[in-house]
Amino acid sequence: MASDITVEELKHKIGNQETFVFIDVREPYEYEEFNLGARLIPLGSLPSHIDELLAHKDEEIIIHCRSGARSGSAKNLLMQHGFTNVRNVLGGVLDWQAKFGR
Repeated sequence: MASDITVEELKHKIGNQETFVFIDVREPYEYEEFNLGARLIPLGSLPSHIDELLAHKDEEIIIHCRSGARSGSAKNLLMQHGFTNVRNVLGGVLDWQAKFGR
């Protein structure tokens, strides 16, 4: 099981333009307010997107939300469907904003 990721590690990966699947499981209004450039798939609609994500089953998938709770649920859901390298952003957007601002 892949370990979760801190906002510092995520910032480093983004800065180095590393390749990974990046998903934001917040709601559209939260995404419009502030986002990190991830693909928006709200947690409630994630189950209907599993099939299209299967192409990335063995790739690194990084999921974030506001605080890390919803993305933790999303990580568990994907792992139940056989995804092997799913990482939750610890502290979510709140931690990102606290450390790096908007």
